[in-house]
Amino acid sequence: MGLYDSQASAECAQWYLIQCKGGESFRAAAQLENQGYHVFHPVLAVQRKRRNKLVWLTEPLFPYYLFIELDQMASNWRPIRSTRGVLRLVTFGDQPAVVPTYIVETLLQNSVQDEASKEVYFHVGDAVEVTEGPLKGQLAQLTELKGQDRALLLLTLLNRPQQVEVPIAHLQKP
Repeated sequence: MGLYDSQASAECAQWYLIQCKGGESFRAAAQLENQGYHVFHPVLAVQRKRRNKLVWLTEPLFPYYLFIELDQMASNWRPIRSTRGVLRLVTFGDQPAVVPTYIVETLLQNSVQDEASKEVYFHVGDAVEVTEGPLKGQLAQLTELKGQDRALLLLTLLNRPQQVEVPIAHLQKP
């Protein structure tokens, strides 16, 4: 179709930055890929508390932004600007802002996600507050995560340090 031919324009291709509408960066990336563009949308896995449970979510590394590789001379910008989820192409003056290739390459190399690189909501050593149960309102130090649902806490009861095990859903950061 000719929107982006990686063989013919590989030496001329550069990375540009697209600003997306609020919360629509995933939609914009999918729509641009469906149109044949080479898009890079760096994401990370984070653990968030939802409905009193910790869940893993995929969030954009740069909210509202994604990268697109194009040959500026051969590109028609109109289909990009009218893509669902895209707000605008980031420009300096009237020229699209070029993102240095080494920056995108570094992000690409570091974007490999594995279990060890996930951002955990609670970490060993964190100060936490118990939100439910008989220990409600108590401040403690998280000493160990026991699976995905439970945590071992060190808190002071009767002027002595005590270890207790509680559901992670009953904790919050103070």
